[in-house]
Amino acid sequence: MVKIKINGEEKLYEEGIKYEIIAKEYQHLYKEPIALVIVDGKIRELMKRVTRDCELSFVTYGNAIGHKTYVRSAIMLLMKAIKDVAGLEVAASTKVEFCIGAGYYCRLKGENKLDDKQIVRVKERMQELVEADLPITKKAYPAEEAVALFKKYGMTDKVKLFRYRRSSNINVYCLSDYYDYYYGYMLPSTGYVQYFDLLSYEDGMILLLPEKDAPDKLPMFEPRKKLFQTLMQTDEWGMQVGIDTVGDLNDKICQGNIAEMILVQEALQERRIGEIARDIAKREGVKFVMIAGPSSSGKTTFSHRLSIQLRTYGLQPHPIGLDNYYVNHDQTPLDEDGNPDYECIEALDVEQFNKDMCDLLAGKTVELPTFNFKTGKREYNGKMTTLEADDILVIEGIHGLNPKMSYSLPAESKYKIYISALTCLNIDEHNRIPTTDSRLLRRMVRDARTRGTCAQKTIEMWPSVRRGEEKYIFPFQEQADAMFNSALIYELAVLKQYAEPLLFGIEKGEPEYFEAKRLLKFLEYFLGVSSEKVPTNSLCREFVGGNCFEI
Repeated sequence: MVKIKINGEEKLYEEGIKYEIIAKEYQHLYKEPIALVIVDGKIRELMKRVTRDCELSFVTYGNAIGHKTYVRSAIMLLMKAIKDVAGLEVAASTKVEFCIGAGYYCRLKGENKLDDKQIVRVKERMQELVEADLPITKKAYPAEEAVALFKKYGMTDKVKLFRYRRSSNINVYCLSDYYDYYYGYMLPSTGYVQYFDLLSYEDGMILLLPEKDAPDKLPMFEPRKKLFQTLMQTDEWGMQVGIDTVGDLNDKICQGNIAEMILVQEALQERRIGEIARDIAKREGVKFVMIAGPSSSGKTTFSHRLSIQLRTYGLQPHPIGLDNYYVNHDQTPLDEDGNPDYECIEALDVEQFNKDMCDLLAGKTVELPTFNFKTGKREYNGKMTTLEADDILVIEGIHGLNPKMSYSLPAESKYKIYISALTCLNIDEHNRIPTTDSRLLRRMVRDARTRGTCAQKTIEMWPSVRRGEEKYIFPFQEQADAMFNSALIYELAVLKQYAEPLLFGIEKGEPEYFEAKRLLKFLEYFLGVSSEKVPTNSLCREFVGGNCFEI
């Protein structure tokens, strides 16, 4: 027998009992299904067995780690169903591309395609597998055996990925006769994946899954056409430089082609910025370029580079940060926890902003404010501004696309741009890299360098930042006149050497430890690249330093 402490109470269990059985005993105490357990400070999958006395707690679908576990398990369920319906070759060539809201866009590479009838059959097969409640098992294979297994099943992306892993063993998951690798934890059986839908979409399909805050229901799928087109364009850029997965990127680094590839990627971004500038210049009456995007999307550097491009069309751009219109901090609204809510639109003096912009549009000279973040107050230091015939204001801030922010300005005077780091680089075909991971690492590196903020604090704040984005930014992205993807296909290899020391500084036992450990494991997939080859006007420089715009 083993002694297990749960919720402050000790109980005896037979040695070798699965954590899943214990979780079912305590499930009635939790609103959301239990996905994982924490055993003496370490996360364990429910399929694992108890081997010694320990203290145990539970992780549900409502937790970010638990939700990711559900998503990974649903993707494996999808791949197994595709194999059963269309064959192993088709499953191996299916790529999980990116997220569109709560939907995961999946597409077959090469000549293989699934028609609408086949997609319906795949969905039906997924449901059959769920009802069968088949076990998902995990086995650690010696690296050579795992690579041989993946080579046998035609998973060349995984063969390439593990060429660069130093681990002597590789964890391989098995669902009946289907084997695959997944970065992160998995659920113990198919019966746990109760909520999903599979929809035909564009050239592929959408795997629709519950969101973290509502794990027991499916949201409506919102197509978001502009976002989809931007993501597909990024996918095409990746194909142009020959990089689809982390293994491809590592190959380029080893071949000594990284410097050229960096320049090609930067040139692709510059071309897109030039296209946006040309579109602005062609439109009559545009006086306000409104730029919005989530945290660490590179809004500041983008606004500078866009300004340079606008000058080539004879325009005179002037940057304005919406942060300068913060209300004094003692007047900032409070959130539901009683803390200052700097993300909400009420934290800005919307009326003063509209008055100033309307006065400028009317030809008046206006003294623009500057916000002093040290004192928490807005200041006026004689920054007088008048809009001449060729002048244009480049305004950036998280509420730039919200109609309430510029309600009094004529629609024809505004050009709206949505920017985010929408990475389409995958670890391998079935393991996508969340956009939020790239932005979190960007912010961590930048804030440690410019604000002295430790990685632990950045991770602690991240959920609040994400809630603000979901509420105040993402709902307006489809209203943009243009979208810009600031993700650089090489940047995680550069950020790696800056982020790892910061993450190692988070001690075991701290609430942020699990996230730090996950990110460290994630960065292990990448070979490091020096920032020396990164141009000084690159968006990457906003985070690692050395930016020619003095950000």
